[in-house]
This record gives sequence, structure tokens and C-alpha cells, in this order.
Amino acid sequence: MISLTDDRKMLGYGLLGAYPNISHFVTTRHGGYSEGAYASFNCSPFSGDELERVEKNQTLLFQSLSQAPRHLIIPFQTHGTKILPVDEKFLGASGQQQQEMLNEIDALITTEPGCCICISTADCIPVLLYDRVHHAVAAVHAGWRGTVEYIVGHTLEKMRAVFGTEGQDVIACIGPGISLQSFEVGDEVYEAFRLNGFDMSRISFRHSVTHKYHIDLWEANRQQLLDFGVPGVQIEIADICTYIRHEDFFSARRLGIKSGRILSGIMINS
Repeated sequence: MISLTDDRKMLGYGLLGAYPNISHFVTTRHGGYSEGAYASFNCSPFSGDELERVEKNQTLLFQSLSQAPRHLIIPFQTHGTKILPVDEKFLGASGQQQQEMLNEIDALITTEPGCCICISTADCIPVLLYDRVHHAVAAVHAGWRGTVEYIVGHTLEKMRAVFGTEGQDVIACIGPGISLQSFEVGDEVYEAFRLNGFDMSRISFRHSVTHKYHIDLWEANRQQLLDFGVPGVQIEIADICTYIRHEDFFSARRLGIKSGRILSGIMINS
């Protein structure tokens, strides 16, 4: 990943950085105002942090971007597969209506300039997508429950239905999350992936000492991108394990549920 700020408060992707008509970012734990398990750059309003600190952190985020968003859109995620287009209907709704529309949403798609669509993670996998032909973007929350239900594939299919997106036009970035080495799972999780058609020889192994299965969520999501026709050279994987690097990135397995979140966002510039 590349640094977007001198203090490495915000990181980005080399592949997306090549397109000046979009802005994107991935936040770290550093450089903000939050304290305790939220220390210090928590920008998510749904994690239990003090709202005043979250708003101050979001102001820092705006100041660090080359272009300030007209709208910062963060859904209330539930590990499902619901996808919301951020369009004229959404933007024309009242604030309360927008919050209702964002409830139980785990992926956002848009072509609206100035709308920074975001997802929050802390061990789950954030995926940012850019259709460079139709100038459409997506932000996807792919925890194991979303991954096993093919949320990245569903998001791409939604983009094709709404915008005309095709695989060869997509730039895809798979962000910091829990790694194969760290993601030990029970037999029921392994079986869920196997029964849903994943190639387990590619996305899992069984530890020789603990006899526990481990799942590779990065690879499971990469396979969904490849299956849609995204070329491998247009996929970037951060290769950062949040569980191992918990001092730099929020990890719910390390800090508990009531802790900060990494915010990953992408926007078509105005």
C-alpha cells in the first residue's frame, strides 16, 4: 500500500492511485482524537466511540483528502449481502430516510460525484472497486459471512445490471484484514465455504498441531473477482493482517467488538 499522508494516518492503493478522477483511502489507528480501544483515528459512528471524537476524526479525514466529499456515506453493516446504490433517489431523501436506507447494508455502489462511499472493518475484508469505463465505484464489507455468500460477486453483478460494468474494466483492491495464518475457524465455518462451492484447496489449510482449519478470506474474495472476469493484474491485495498488526490497524479479535474501525472509502471526484 502507499501512504496518502506524511504520518501514514491514511493509506491507499497503487492501482487506484493511478486514476486522478477518483479519491480513495484506508485509515489506520494513528493520528486521531479517540481514546482507549478506539485510539486514535476511529472514523466510524457505529462502534460505540464518543460522537464528538468521531466527528473530529472525520474532519481530519476530510482535510487529508485532495478533495473534500460533499457526502460521507457510511452504512450500518450486519454481515449480510444487501447492496445499496447511492443515486438521485438516495440523495433526495431526508437525513432520517437515508439512515433507514443505510441500515443492514454491506456494500455501496455509485456514479455520483462527490459521494464518498465507505465501509467499516476490524478484521473483516474491505474491498474497493472502480469501473474505469463507466466511472462507477463500490465499497464492499466482506467478513466471512459475506464472503461465503459471495458478496463481492453479487456487488459486481449489481454494478453490471445498474451501470453496465464488465470484468475487464474493473480495478479491485482487497484491503487490510485477518490473514490465512490468523483466521482459525471451526468446522462449521469450513463446511459453510465447502458447501457453497469454494475450492477449499485454494482458500484453506488444516493446522498440523491444532487440527483447526484456517480460511484465506483474501483469496476467497480474489476468486470472486477472477470469476467475474477481472484480470489478475487489476487486483491489488494489501497483504496486511489486522490481527498481527493490531497496533497499526483495528482488530476486533484483539480489542473486542467495542473498539475502533478501519474506514475504507472511495469517491468519484466532483
